[in-house]
Amino acid sequence: MRTDELDFDLPESLIATTPAVPRDSSRLLVVSISDPDRMEDRVFTDLPGLLLPDDLLVFNRSSVMPARFRGSNIETGGAVEGLYLHDAPGSTAARPMWVAYVKTKRPRVGRRAGLVDAGGRPTQIVVEFVEPFLSEGPGAWVLAVEGGLGMGSFEILNSVGGTPLPPYILSQRKARDEHIDDASDRASYQTMYADLDDPGSVAAPTAGLHFTDRVMSGLSERGVSTSEVVLHVGAGTFKPIDAERLEDHDMHSERCSMGSSAGLFEHGKLKNGRVFAVGSTSARTLESFAGVQESGGGIKEPIDTRILISPGYDWRWVDGMVTNFHLPRSTLIAMVASMLDVVGSQKSGIERVREIYAHAIHNEYRFFSYGDAMLILP
Repeated sequence: MRTDELDFDLPESLIATTPAVPRDSSRLLVVSISDPDRMEDRVFTDLPGLLLPDDLLVFNRSSVMPARFRGSNIETGGAVEGLYLHDAPGSTAARPMWVAYVKTKRPRVGRRAGLVDAGGRPTQIVVEFVEPFLSEGPGAWVLAVEGGLGMGSFEILNSVGGTPLPPYILSQRKARDEHIDDASDRASYQTMYADLDDPGSVAAPTAGLHFTDRVMSGLSERGVSTSEVVLHVGAGTFKPIDAERLEDHDMHSERCSMGSSAGLFEHGKLKNGRVFAVGSTSARTLESFAGVQESGGGIKEPIDTRILISPGYDWRWVDGMVTNFHLPRSTLIAMVASMLDVVGSQKSGIERVREIYAHAIHNEYRFFSYGDAMLILP
């Protein structure tokens, strides 16, 4: 399909820069795969009543690292900004090596930068530019990290890192002259069920940000089951599609495992109850392992997935989804269109997405990571 079919115009005023308070007071647009005319404006606390007993919600329990870092070039004083992606090959506790996207003037091998903490205070941490890391694309470097006194990468990031909010939130805050401290964002940009002992994501699985104890209690009372998978979200999640055709897009890779869901899907799709993925990352994990199992591989984890779900895809384990409103020209919109793309329907999946997004924009839903949610029913 053409990439421009995934495009749309969004008023910048609808880009959410903070979450709803409380989280479960966000709006919820309810649509249905089997009923193209269904479009209901609800609130997220209605979710339990919209599901059926024996339905299963699958969450991604990966937690977000404080992966953004800032500092200055020791030689020139120029600003340095970066986003930690993962440890580089050869990294050790004695000498951590990072792969990171780095923004600075004239980066070159041997340059050194002193990092500051989230409050802008100088630290003892220094990074040295070792070499470009071409497999992560333009702007990615291997950095040698000094001054951590035996700390691992996650410990160092906890001392110097900031919340890795997407650029569109940061730019809108700047345009609106909004000032929010990093401690607030660390709490807001983390799901309530995140496993803080298993950090690895550089972006939140944002569909899960709407869940609260109140919603979880409502699900339990309704007889809805829950389970968890783990997919560490990479920066490629928000990467726009540069290719003219979606099929030519270089899909990013992410590591995932089935977690507590493994036993439920040992023998393939659930026999009873419908499966709802909470977010695109849970959907990618389930469908990736469905493909592995279908090929006779069984559930052996973790795996690295590059699955691209777009119209024409044959969904295997996932029946519905809780999701946010996504960036234009993104693989996430293609996934939603795929789920709504019903053979024999008068409207294609992408036509339905256009109608749904037009409704959301007209009714001033809040968009993207901190925005409102959508429930896609079978």
